[in-house]
Order: sequence, then structure tokens, then C-alpha cells
Amino acid sequence: MPIRKQVRLDKSAGTFRRALHYAYYDWTQEMPRGKRFITWVGYLMQGYSFYALLTRSLVWPVIWPNGMLLYATVVLLWTLGLGLQNWMLTSEFTRKTQLEADQIAARQIQQTLQPQELGELLGYEVETFYQPFRDVGGDYFDVIELAGNQTLFAVADVSGKGMPAALLAANIQALVRSIANVEADPLALARQINKHLCRYTPSDRFATAVFLVLSRDSGELTYVNAGHNAPMVFSASSTTLLEATGMPLGLFSDVEYETRVAVIPPGGGLLIFTDGLTDSIPGEDIAGRLQSALVDSSRRTMSSLKSLMDPRHNEDDVTILLVKRNVDSVSSGFRA
Repeated sequence: MPIRKQVRLDKSAGTFRRALHYAYYDWTQEMPRGKRFITWVGYLMQGYSFYALLTRSLVWPVIWPNGMLLYATVVLLWTLGLGLQNWMLTSEFTRKTQLEADQIAARQIQQTLQPQELGELLGYEVETFYQPFRDVGGDYFDVIELAGNQTLFAVADVSGKGMPAALLAANIQALVRSIANVEADPLALARQINKHLCRYTPSDRFATAVFLVLSRDSGELTYVNAGHNAPMVFSASSTTLLEATGMPLGLFSDVEYETRVAVIPPGGGLLIFTDGLTDSIPGEDIAGRLQSALVDSSRRTMSSLKSLMDPRHNEDDVTILLVKRNVDSVSSGFRA
């Protein structure tokens, strides 16, 4: 089934312009073709009844029919046209109401899949921010406690938006959790999820992702970056980008991924995000402004990051996962 192009409109547009734009979109794109055709037939019937009333004929210049028969025909034509419109519009309203109910249910389900409350990670502070562009989104993030005093951080960004992207994100979430129970290795996660997506998803669907395992005692990060925005390991004096070590998931089944290592220094931190964050920051030198927010001495780093975002530029899901290591970090795991 072809994917319809979604309507896009500058969010700074006025209410009247937005109403006209979305109404036009409904009539030309959103309504199914059969319903759209019948509705336009109803409009034409009503328009033709006005024409017949003005010309006093249904087949002008021939004056036919005459007298009351003409008026009765005009009323019948108008009524039939109005009935067709109401029938189609009521059907479309019912369809959209059902769709809206499905989207509300999907949003509630997706919210249960994302970590709502994180236990205290001794020696570290973990903050998250998630904002879907629509009711549901294609971003996924997770924080999973592992054996051996380790923690897995996973973030993925599925191509597209809305329900299709949300379904694939939920699939990735299930894969991450099932694989992590057996082999919580970033390389194994990337390889197995990539093969699964290549085999079971459409060829035009893919996802960027980053998987990081943190050894909490040492602050060492073992990671694989599958074509995702480079996470940042930062401290007061430096910022290190964890660049891609392989291609996005779901493009080629035989692609190879590389494992790399980094360290979160005491007093430093880790920022993982999706491109919705950078896309919603206006102006130039976005990387520099992010780095300035990360080394904010007030320690209100998440607030500083969110303050950079401009809703008028936001056209994608936004996910932020922020991990800070305490200066005197000695950790033993999550504490409820």
C-alpha cells in the first residue's frame, strides 16, 4: 500500500490559514479516493441545482422542464447532493474517530514501553526526556541493569514517523530486552537486531541505534554506534564524540559493526540523543551550543538542553538520555 505524503505546515501560520490548509489536505489526500469522488459528486449536484435555478432549465439553452417540475427537480437534485455529502462526511468522521481512539490506545501502550521511573543508579545521575512529534513516535530508549555491576543504555531512531515507526520501535525494544537477557553485548545486539530487521521489515524501513554497556565501577563504556547521532562523553575540559561504528540497522544483512571503548570521567557525563534534538535547535554552531550546555556549572544540564529547543523548528521525535558520573562515584547498582 503506498505511503501517503503527510501534510506539513509552518507552525507559525495563523489559525485561519492552518484550517484552510488541513481542510484542503483532507479533501485531496486524507479521504479515501472512493469517498472523495462521491462527495465531490454531491457538491456538483448541488452546484448544478443552483445553475438550473438561475437559468430556469436543466439543459440550457433549451428551456426544459417548465414550471413546478423544474423547481421540484432542483429541490430533488439539491437534496440528493446534500445527502451524498452528509453520508460520506459522517462515514469519514466515524473513521477518523476510530483512528483517533486507536492512536490514543497506541500512545498509552508506548508510554508503558518507555522507562517511566528509573531507580537510583549509585554513583550516577540518569535523566531522560522523550517527546514524540505525533501521538506516537519512532524513538526508543531503554536503561537496563545487568549483572556484574553493569548497565545497558540503548537508544534507537526509526525512519519515518507516526504509527509505522512506533510499531518498529516497539519491535526493537522487545528485541533489545530479549537479547540482553542472554547476551548483553553491544556487538551482539547490533548484529542480531540488524539481521532481524533485514529479514522481517520492509526494505524502506531502517533504524539508527546506539548500544552502550557501562561498567559502573570504572566508568568504562563499551559501545556500538549503528549510524546514530554521535553520543557525547563530556567533562569540564573536553568533549569526545562516539562516532558511528557501522551502518544503520535494517539496510544490509551482512554489514559489520565495530566495538569501541570510552570512559566517563568522575564529574563527567554521557549525552545520547536523537536528531530531533539538533533539528529543533535554530541557528548555527549547534554542536558548540550543546557542549556549552553540557558543561553548565549549575548542574541543571537537562534544563539547559531543553531550553535550546524551539518548538517552531521541531518536526521530529526528540529523545534525550543524560548520564552524569559523580565525582566520588562508587556504585553497586540500582537502588529503588
